[in-house]
This record gives sequence, C-alpha cells and structure tokens, in this order.
Amino acid sequence: MKMVHVTIYTGCLEDSIKFYEDIVGLNIQNDLRKLGGNIVFLAKDKGDTQVELIDEPEKAYRGAGISMGFHVDDVEAKREEVIEKGFNPTPIIAPNPHVKFFFVEDPNGVTVQFI
Repeated sequence: MKMVHVTIYTGCLEDSIKFYEDIVGLNIQNDLRKLGGNIVFLAKDKGDTQVELIDEPEKAYRGAGISMGFHVDDVEAKREEVIEKGFNPTPIIAPNPHVKFFFVEDPNGVTVQFI
C-alpha cells in the first residue's frame, strides 16, 4: 500500500500554495481551479505522495497535533531559508548525532518538519 495524499482544508489557499511551493519545494501536480474547482495537489515529482489543499474556509484546519515531515540535505541551510522568507521555525533539535530537524507552521497551523 502506498500513501497517495494528505488533505488540508484551508481558508488561505494562495498562501498555502505559496508555502508548499516556496518553503517545502513542492510543485503543482494537478490544479482543479482551472476547471472551476477549489483543489490543488502538490508533490515534489509525479508519483510522489501529494499535499492536497482544499479551499473551504468553514472546514479550515484549526487544531494541533498534525505534523508532516520532509527530508532536506542541509537542515541548517533550510532553517535559514525559512527565516529569510519570514517564518519563525523552532531551534534545530538533534536527539542523536545522526538526526537533526526543526519545525515550522504552514499558513494553516499544520506543523511541518524538515529533517
């Protein structure tokens, strides 16, 4: 079994698309806005697990306890990039010599981890 997508209901679709493109590095794979819809799918490459953003303000995510993790080659550089783009990431956490990561919230309040 393969995970296909994670859905985030949002009240700020354009900000969410920009975050997942500019901060996470995903690309739009399917844009249903072109057909009059309110859904955009993003992934790094075709066939990868996608982030599905649905513009429905009345259902927009407002909770806590959800985290998505993304691998990066250089955690320190990614954290600096996130700061330069106006976000407030956590300090880098290194629970052992082989793992480093930090967290930042997307425009919806979803926690995104770069590891």
